Amino acid sequence: MKKHQMHVFIAASVIAGVFVLAAARPESGTAEFSRTTIDLGVVVSDVEKAAKFYTGAIGFQQVGSFDVAGQMAGDTGLTDNRPFQVRVFALGNDPVATKLKIMEVPGAGSKKVDNQYISSSLGFSYLTIMVSNIDKAMARLARNGVAPVKPPYQLGGNNYLALVKDPDGNIIELIGPKQ
Repeated sequence: MKKHQMHVFIAASVIAGVFVLAAARPESGTAEFSRTTIDLGVVVSDVEKAAKFYTGAIGFQQVGSFDVAGQMAGDTGLTDNRPFQVRVFALGNDPVATKLKIMEVPGAGSKKVDNQYISSSLGFSYLTIMVSNIDKAMARLARNGVAPVKPPYQLGGNNYLALVKDPDGNIIELIGPKQ
């Protein structure tokens, strides 16, 4: 390839790359996020019981933890200056996977929310976890001594929904096909 042709090829490649990147970006004026998944925080009464439930019965894996100092917790409005530790869990190794952050705030006098049904209280009411095989998910629950609220319910086709509750009564719905 001649020098002039090489320069034209490189210039064309750079221009094409700019157009591809521009097309991938949201239009100006729309909301932009650095990640399209969210992290969920759950305050629990016993962090060890909750960690055992979410790892053993559900299948999360702990991917980290961090401490929140009392001063920072108070300055940001998270607590009334009470320090706490956050344990971070994910459903896989994907770096952008949704994270579940579990924490216990000692001495806070936290009150349970009425989670008899998803409509019992206002606010965030349940987590939805999509599984690849509802039968395997149910077997994992059984091995960990966790019973569903009711037997899996057929949603349509081969998709089923099963509700379980964590040690504090928080509702988790598992949705997936039978294999």
